[in-house]
Amino acid sequence: MKSIVAAAFCVLLLGTQWAAAQLFETRAKQAFMIDAETGTVLFSKDADTPVPPASLAKLMTMEVVFNAIKSGRLALSDEFYVSEHAWRTGGAVSGTSTMFAEIKSSVPLEALIQAVIVQSANDGCIIIAEGMAGSEENFARLMTERARAIGLKDSVFVNATGLPATGQHVTMRDLAMLGTHIWREYPEFYKYYAQESFTWNKILQRNRNPLLRMDIGAEGMKTGFTEGSGYAIVGAVHRGGRRLFAAMSGLSSENERAEEARKILDWGIRAFEKTEIFAAGETVGRVAVFGGQKADLALQAKGPIAIFRPITDSDRLVARIVYQGPVPAPVTEGTRIGTLKVWVGDTLSQETPLYAAEDVAVGTLSDRAMDAVGELLVGWLRKYRS
Repeated sequence: MKSIVAAAFCVLLLGTQWAAAQLFETRAKQAFMIDAETGTVLFSKDADTPVPPASLAKLMTMEVVFNAIKSGRLALSDEFYVSEHAWRTGGAVSGTSTMFAEIKSSVPLEALIQAVIVQSANDGCIIIAEGMAGSEENFARLMTERARAIGLKDSVFVNATGLPATGQHVTMRDLAMLGTHIWREYPEFYKYYAQESFTWNKILQRNRNPLLRMDIGAEGMKTGFTEGSGYAIVGAVHRGGRRLFAAMSGLSSENERAEEARKILDWGIRAFEKTEIFAAGETVGRVAVFGGQKADLALQAKGPIAIFRPITDSDRLVARIVYQGPVPAPVTEGTRIGTLKVWVGDTLSQETPLYAAEDVAVGTLSDRAMDAVGELLVGWLRKYRS
C-alpha cells in the first residue's frame, strides 16, 4: 500500500516547529503576502476564504488582455467600440468608476488599459469584454479559464468589472499570485499600475491606490470595496532589491486599508532575511527506492533553493521532503519525485519541486523479492496500527 508520506528523515533547517503563532497581526480579515523572487509566503491569514472581488477582479481582466497582446491576437492600437450597454452600465450615467468614454465612439486599446488600471473604469472593462468576446458573460468565462491556466485555483469570475454578481469570488492567495504573475509575464504593461493619473475626454483622474502616495517604493496594483466584505487592496512594493505582493480584504475604511497595507509591506521588507538552503546541484535528501539496484535515491532541485526567513524567531523553521513512496525502479535522472516543503510556524511558506539526481536501474530478482517482502511488512504494520 502506497501513500503520501514525509521522508523518513526530516530536513531540519534550524530548530524545531513551534506552537501556532503569527509573527504579524493585522486588522484585515483575510491577507496573503509573498516574496516575488523566491516565492516565499511571508504571511497568510484565511488566505483561501472566498470573498467578492469588487474592482480587484480587474487584475484578471487585464491579464486576459495582456495575454492576448503577447500572443499577437490584439495590438495596443486596436480600436474598441463603445456600446450603449457599456455606456449605461459603466459609463458616466452609471454612477460608478468610469473613464467617461462617449457612447458610440471608438477608443484605442492602450487608452482602455490605462483607464481600467488607473481609474478603475467599469466602462473600459465592458468595452474590452464586448470587443474581445462579444459579451461580458463570454469574457468572464475567459477570465476563469485563464485563472485556472495560470494556477489560480479558487477564483471564479462572472463579469469583467467586479461589480456584485452571484457566484463571483476570489481569494487573497489567488490575487497576490496574480499580481506576481502579471509582473513576471508582462513587464511592459506592469508599469501602468504605478501611473499616477490618466486623462480621457479632457477629464483627468488620479490613481486611487493610496500606496503610490507613500514613500515606500510602491508599484501600485488595485483597490476595491463591497458592502459585504469591506475594503480590499492588492499592493506591490519594490525596495532594497526586494519585491513583495500583498492582498488584503475585510478592512473597515479607506484609511484602515491604507494603514494596514503599508504596515504589512513595510514589515515584509524589514523583518526577513534571505537564506540559501541548498546550492544548485546540492543533494537535498534521499528517498527509498522499491525494486532497484540501489535502496535509495538522491534528490535535488533544478537550481538553488533560497527562502526569506524571519529575523526574529529565525531558528524556528522546518522543512520536509514529501513524496509518494517508495519510488519504484527504474528511475531516470531528472524525473519529478517529490516536493521540499518549508514551514514558518503554521504557515506553509515555500514548496520546491525535487527531481531524481541520478538513474536507478531495476534490481536483481533477489533485490526485488526483498523489497516486496519489506513492503508487505510495512503494509501489514500500517493496517494493524491504524
